Amino acid sequence: MGLFRYVVIRALAIIPTVLILFTLVFFIMRVIPGDPVQAALGTRYIPPEQLEALRERLGLDKPLHVQYIEYLSGVIHGDFGESMDIQGRPIIEDIKDRFPATLELSIFSFLVSVTIGLVTGIVAARRGGRVDVAMRVYSILAYTLFIPWFGSILIMIFSLKLDLLPTSGRIDPRISLEEVTGLYVLDSIITRNWAALKDVLAHLVLPSVTLGIVLSGAYTRLVRANLREVMQSDFIRAYRARGVRENKVLRHALRNSLIPVVTMMGLQMAILMGGAVLTETTFSWPGMGTYLLERVEARDYTAVQGVVVFFALMVGLISLIVDIIYALIDPRIRY
Repeated sequence: MGLFRYVVIRALAIIPTVLILFTLVFFIMRVIPGDPVQAALGTRYIPPEQLEALRERLGLDKPLHVQYIEYLSGVIHGDFGESMDIQGRPIIEDIKDRFPATLELSIFSFLVSVTIGLVTGIVAARRGGRVDVAMRVYSILAYTLFIPWFGSILIMIFSLKLDLLPTSGRIDPRISLEEVTGLYVLDSIITRNWAALKDVLAHLVLPSVTLGIVLSGAYTRLVRANLREVMQSDFIRAYRARGVRENKVLRHALRNSLIPVVTMMGLQMAILMGGAVLTETTFSWPGMGTYLLERVEARDYTAVQGVVVFFALMVGLISLIVDIIYALIDPRIRY
């Protein structure tokens, strides 16, 4: 009951945060200079009465506070509006189509970055000396890599030179896959389509490794710094004085150094879920990042607004998950 009460309190605390983000997005989109309807239509000539009818259909002719209340009510009910570029197309349908691709890429990139970051950080903290210096140099180089350049290098090596991995997309168009969840790896397992599973994993390797390596540098430095500090704590000396095995000592030290690392994980996952635009563009990955870029280029005002609001909701949800993980790994947190 204590944990349940803590989760409820943290969930309620997320509501004003999400509401503030929603409000900022709503008003910023409306104070940008220019008419969003004319911007979306570009140079095409549209009679004034049709322009007015389009504004009325989108609700842009109403007072600002009325637009705010109606849009907030729609978001609560899962309605993010309609696309201005493709009239009558609900934005939530585009999100449903594109979000699974971003989620799948985010999960695999996250696993790659955390695995590399934890391993290199632990090695640097335990070994010291030249190994420590090498791991710190790696973290700096990884963090400063430019994703399109690094991704292009990997494509040249593993796709064009060695012909081992595909260059773009999620799956070979010649392979059929029954979509159940939109997550191709999971759908392949559910439908027992092993040929599709092999191809989907092959398509995931380059984009997830590219993004994972770039994000791993921050984990390396954070894990190293916190683990070295914890290893010098009094309770670690007490463990060693009692003859506790070094592996068990390391396990306790790692658990106590994970709090800031979990914070970093939450922030990184929020960025990934928001759509890694550079990675998705480099590998022609049909996710939320490329969708947002397409809508910006098309000047689709309502679609951009809907996607950004959706991102805000995802950030709030991930923050809640991070708070729950805090409570599970840190015994000092009281419910």
